[in-house]
Amino acid sequence: MAITTTWSVKDMMHKDSDGGVFLVYWSLITTDGTYSAQGGNKLHCTANPSASDYIAYADLKESDVLGWVYDSLRTGDETAAEAKARVETENTAKVQSQIDRAAAN
Repeated sequence: MAITTTWSVKDMMHKDSDGGVFLVYWSLITTDGTYSAQGGNKLHCTANPSASDYIAYADLKESDVLGWVYDSLRTGDETAAEAKARVETENTAKVQSQIDRAAAN
């Protein structure tokens, strides 16, 4: 079975006054259906309602928030897409290691 990776936003905290998100709980699950590697964390945000790219809580899509998550995972000169790919590669390697160990037994 193929190894798949699923990113998701589990919860968000926001201000009622301006709809600004200040905390995001996210998760990452990589699995082949039998073996898995899981991750996740929380992301602290600073909402700026006067910013041109501001999106209030009520108007956010999961893809918007996951973009923030990918951006927060960057190291060095990585782009958000490169950070996402790196983390997915790391988790895929963990699952593949589990598969390889099971096959060796």
